[in-house]
Amino acid sequence: MVISLPPHLESALAVQASRRGISPEALALEVLRRQLPPVAADEWERKLFAATVDCVVSVPDAALSSDGLYE
Repeated sequence: MVISLPPHLESALAVQASRRGISPEALALEVLRRQLPPVAADEWERKLFAATVDCVVSVPDAALSSDGLYE
């Protein structure tokens, strides 16, 4: 994905990245990860795996892929 920024945002991003000693691309990714909510499917998956650990239950191998859906 390529994101085109207006000149004032590109400049601000470059200044802040320089102050932190990182690339503008790394700073943009950091800001996006911090500001965007988790995707619902990822949140569901995280909760599922957390529940199995809490219950001391192993998730079967078939649950780790979607291959069975297409058979």
